[in-house]
Amino acid sequence: MSDLLGQARTWHRPMTICAGAMAAMAVVSAGGLLLDDRVLLGAPIWLKPFKFAVSIALYCVTWAWLLTLLRSRQRLAYRVSTGIAVILFVEYAIIVTQVVRGRASHFNASTPVDQVLFSVMGGSVAALWAGTLVLTILLLRTPIPDGASRWAIRLGAVISLVGAGLGALMLGPTSEQLESMRNGTPTGFIGAHSVGVADGGPAMPITGWSTTGGDLRIPHFVGMHALQVLPLLALLLGLLATRLPVLRDGTVRMRLMFVAGFAYAGLTGLVTWQALRGQPLLSPDAWTLAALAALVVTVTLATVLIITRREQGSFTPVFREQSSLALPERTPR
Repeated sequence: MSDLLGQARTWHRPMTICAGAMAAMAVVSAGGLLLDDRVLLGAPIWLKPFKFAVSIALYCVTWAWLLTLLRSRQRLAYRVSTGIAVILFVEYAIIVTQVVRGRASHFNASTPVDQVLFSVMGGSVAALWAGTLVLTILLLRTPIPDGASRWAIRLGAVISLVGAGLGALMLGPTSEQLESMRNGTPTGFIGAHSVGVADGGPAMPITGWSTTGGDLRIPHFVGMHALQVLPLLALLLGLLATRLPVLRDGTVRMRLMFVAGFAYAGLTGLVTWQALRGQPLLSPDAWTLAALAALVVTVTLATVLIITRREQGSFTPVFREQSSLALPERTPR
């Protein structure tokens, strides 16, 4: 544990500070959930700051670590990451400001102040995505010795970038909003996260995802967190390799990570398709269940094939690779 903490001190400092601040704000927001009984659009008013604090903290911790893997363009990566940390602080400050005011932070164009704040948030999100794109490209060019870790990080970064981009699906006006604009009775909102129903209806606990219609926050969430899930899976495979001989082959672990990346991308696509059809996550129709079954069968067969081929000696074991998840030395500032 002391070694891990020592390595963490070498991580990108602004990202680390942002992660710490968001962890603190998650605690503050949890307190708000307990002490502030206000409700906004059908959800506790402090739920959004809580969820964003947790998500931003995970994003910052992950990239603060990933930046230590880079072997070139470190100065560019440091500057871009610092800019991202500043953007995240601004975006979160707007969310909290709107909570204090008792106003919606997203899609809200009801007053000039709301319009300005939402416009700033929109610009910050675009800049955040562009900055993450730069970091992802740099990461894709970084040599990582262990094949499973290399592809877990690369696939996770790409799928996460796509997941972040899926947030753009929420920004266009809904048909009801367009109709109200034509009639000269605008609702004051442009964009929505629900499909087929109005925002603020019955929702799942904690997540707040709609239980009566599609919810575009689901693919946005699932896609973005590939950057945490896939590297953790690579780490798990490395740990299991100490007990399961078949996983000691680096080629097996690498191929399993390809399958995991395919499965995660497929799941992201599936929940996007489900949400766009106005379908609640927990109420899938026959087509959604059929697609899910096809994905599960494909992934299962591919996994079994990889393992059985290795046990039958169908491909030659590769040398034991050093896990790239061991953190390198301090990145030059």
